[in-house]
Amino acid sequence: MATWIWILIVIVALIGGVALGFFLARKYMMDYLEKNPPINEEMLRMMMMQMGQKPSQKKINQMMTMMNRSADSKSTKERMKASKK
Repeated sequence: MATWIWILIVIVALIGGVALGFFLARKYMMDYLEKNPPINEEMLRMMMMQMGQKPSQKKINQMMTMMNRSADSKSTKERMKASKK
């Protein structure tokens, strides 16, 4: 085989590997963040105290509910887009 064919094969394999690695890493991180949300009630309470608010349990529950709904709606939208393809 000619040298240019080998170079082309190496470049295509490199581009394919980078693309595949990117999508696999993205999928892994999305699953990880869905199972382990980055903000919990204690962190939310600390943030509210730093902002000068007195956090009541009711406020914390409302904010956690809003954050969970937001995350659920985003994941639902992504699943809908994936199923349409």
